Amino acid sequence: MGQEPPKQALTAEERSAEWKVFGERMVYENKWVTVALADIQTPDGDQFEHHKVYLPQAAMVAMVDDQDRVLMMWRHRFVPQLWNFELPGGLLNDGEDPRAAAAREAIEETGYRTTGQLEFVVDFEPMIGTVASAHHVYVARGVERVGEPTEKNESARIEWIPLDNMLDLIAAGRIRNSGTLTAVLYLLATRSRSRQAPE
Repeated sequence: MGQEPPKQALTAEERSAEWKVFGERMVYENKWVTVALADIQTPDGDQFEHHKVYLPQAAMVAMVDDQDRVLMMWRHRFVPQLWNFELPGGLLNDGEDPRAAAAREAIEETGYRTTGQLEFVVDFEPMIGTVASAHHVYVARGVERVGEPTEKNESARIEWIPLDNMLDLIAAGRIRNSGTLTAVLYLLATRSRSRQAPE
């Protein structure tokens, strides 16, 4: 991977399947979340108001060491009331590049710095039907410890977890974060692909 694929022109058939937006009105807004009602029309001609939620963009990074382990944070999420393993990551500051945000969050949350270029994996929307919140996922294959985490509220512990253990953790419900799942499954898929490639 590496770069976002170029956008392609839509066909007439695709355009006929677009949901038309005639406008929207704000219902609630602060720096964390914006809720709006959009006046939309579906392809079958129905017109009604549909909720739209805007959340800030986020970036995360999977830091992989030379033993095929990933640095994970064991943390509590109070909204769904669950504990799970997550990658370091967080919200972009105003005007911040996603790659820079991922590297910054790694240091703040784990005390580890990425030493090489961050590999772009994907930009994705975790709840694309109602929520706009771009998530940017990266992989770092060279890291070094530079100190203690400065963000004290992010995790109960930090742990290097072998890639071989990831599917078991996912099956046990111990990895639930969408960005973490995306990065981990990417690492597993690309490792599997490289093992199957002919010599």
